[in-house]
Amino acid sequence: MAWRTRQGIGPLLVEDLALELTTGSADETQRLGDQLGQLLQPGHVVALVGELGAGKTCLTQGIARGLGVEEPVTSPTFIMVNEYRIADGVAFYHIDCYRLDENGVAEALAIGVDELLGSDGICVVEWAERIEPLLPHEHLAVSLVYVDHTTRHLQFMASGERHIALLNGLKAQRVES
Repeated sequence: MAWRTRQGIGPLLVEDLALELTTGSADETQRLGDQLGQLLQPGHVVALVGELGAGKTCLTQGIARGLGVEEPVTSPTFIMVNEYRIADGVAFYHIDCYRLDENGVAEALAIGVDELLGSDGICVVEWAERIEPLLPHEHLAVSLVYVDHTTRHLQFMASGERHIALLNGLKAQRVES
């Protein structure tokens, strides 16, 4: 994986809230997700955006592994939400908004996605741009870009103190490994 971080001097700068990297295989993308999953705490929200095949589900599978989910993790495209229980009974919600149309926010509200995003569970949202108005101010946005059949470019952007700390934890974990 190639890592680039932006550094600033003095007060926290927008550049300090971001991390860009490239993975060279699905295994690397899942390992990155595993590392992120190990850092997630109740109340964290990870919002994934990217085209079909960009690696959103692959990253989510790694996150689930890092959280200790032992059952297979597949995209809940048709049911929209899969719930898994992890240590101490914490819920991990895998939300997939792919099937939502221009009325997606209303549909997501109707099934209670807003309540999940505001819960003490851990939420990963695929196609998060389709419910952007429902995302809490504090979240970690991850943009995934398909480069070629093995390579993905990921850009992380943290919003809010808890998610800035999460991103900094991921940066520190990567430096140590």
